[in-house]
Amino acid sequence: MAKSATERKREQRVRDKLSAKEKEALLLSRKIVTALYHNDDAALKRTMARTGIDEEQDLISRFIRGADRMTDHQLAEFIRLH
Repeated sequence: MAKSATERKREQRVRDKLSAKEKEALLLSRKIVTALYHNDDAALKRTMARTGIDEEQDLISRFIRGADRMTDHQLAEFIRLH
């Protein structure tokens, strides 16, 4: 059943009272730490400059969501599986 406006507002007030660390804990699924080779890091920086995206995490999240929307064929072509 859909929540009423009152219920949504009550939940928003609870969320607003949380600290930044508590909010992150609610949203964060997992953390991935990866080492980048110089060429990969340079490609990441070039792509960030081309797109105007300043945060690595933002760009990587967009790549993940974009790849998720691709068909299997599009994804295979993009990462050259075949």
